[in-house]
Amino acid sequence: MTDDRHEFAEFQKAKALQLGADTAVFDASKKLIIDLNEHAYAYQWTWFGVPIIQLPADVMVTQEVIWSHKPDVIIETGVARGGSVIFMASLLEAMGNGVVIGVDIDIRAHNREAIETHPMSKRIHLVEGSSVAKETLSQIRDLIPTGARVMVVLDSDHSYDHVLAECRAYGELVTEGGYLVVADTLVGHLSEEEAPKDRSKLWSRGNEPLSASKTYLSENDAFEVDPIINAKLVMSSSPGGYLRRIKA
Repeated sequence: MTDDRHEFAEFQKAKALQLGADTAVFDASKKLIIDLNEHAYAYQWTWFGVPIIQLPADVMVTQEVIWSHKPDVIIETGVARGGSVIFMASLLEAMGNGVVIGVDIDIRAHNREAIETHPMSKRIHLVEGSSVAKETLSQIRDLIPTGARVMVVLDSDHSYDHVLAECRAYGELVTEGGYLVVADTLVGHLSEEEAPKDRSKLWSRGNEPLSASKTYLSENDAFEVDPIINAKLVMSSSPGGYLRRIKA
């Protein structure tokens, strides 16, 4: 049998780009996500026993970019119940290297306990405070070793102003080849009527992460919207949100 791994990888890329160009499929996917939200679909999953508030496609693609870049440090703003930081820490554990820094303005006691007593806690640092406050950013920088490969996931307050401030603060920490993931960009594709109404804060088109990421990209040429990763992001909360640093 011939080794067809290269050909299969090229097939995957071609089909991803084909999918990304299929607006009808994207619209159908968007409608299904809206319908599934009535059943709290994103809230129904756990990772290693802890709730992970994510859509399955986003979990899979985050795993792909972590494996491809092999970061030494992953920073996630927005800890919530802790499933995402534990998910990423478990990948780093399997790879034998790296830590996750989870940042949140309010890490509730029961969520902190779930994280700090988990087997993956040895690869997790928690920082409590506003993700864009100077003192918080100073604590985070102190946790990043010199020369470390850094990846960032922004998943806290999804308002335009906050996400743009996070992009500006954390984008400079991402190392070349690494990813700045702007979560919940799907809201930028939803009308005010379509946008979720069951959140603690409500966002709609214009005041959301996608608009903030577009502004950031317009003022910073170090990043690009990864064409392959984002092309296959249907049934995802973050289409267009995986930004790859293409130069230092």
